[in-house]
Amino acid sequence: MATPVVTLAPTLAPEDPRLGAWRSFIHAHARLLRRLDEELQDAHGLSLAEYDALMQLVNAPGRRLRMSVLAERVLLSRSGITRLVDRLVAAGFVERSTCASDARGAEAALTAKGLGRLREASRTHLDGVQRYFLGLIPDPDRDAIERGCNGILDELGREAAADSSCTIGNG
Repeated sequence: MATPVVTLAPTLAPEDPRLGAWRSFIHAHARLLRRLDEELQDAHGLSLAEYDALMQLVNAPGRRLRMSVLAERVLLSRSGITRLVDRLVAAGFVERSTCASDARGAEAALTAKGLGRLREASRTHLDGVQRYFLGLIPDPDRDAIERGCNGILDELGREAAADSSCTIGNG
């Protein structure tokens, strides 16, 4: 058997002018998330990650998700989602339970109190998204950003985590 030939992409030089877009993206992303997080913390006592978890739950069937699925959707490790859900449980926004169909699995479910906090916080969050992102970028540029980001997601693989049931494949 012949050894396959591996072709490497040319090395990117630090002075490559295309890196300006990368640097701007990284800095804008970090500052935007930090600002949105600060506003949610100040106004509602919620971190952006906690808000995201509540959003994932409110949009899930039965307003509940298996912990592993929630971790994928919020882009956290399993231990990270455990700590985040622990905080949400302590605040009364989420309940944790064992999956009825798979006792090895745990679920997080949105409570009425969590839904109320999410509704309150959504206005602050969406106002921030409008003020710091949507309102600053012209429509054609937003369309280009969306196309570019979707291309990245397609290449890297979308973490759809569409299955919200207790057992994988049990829709």
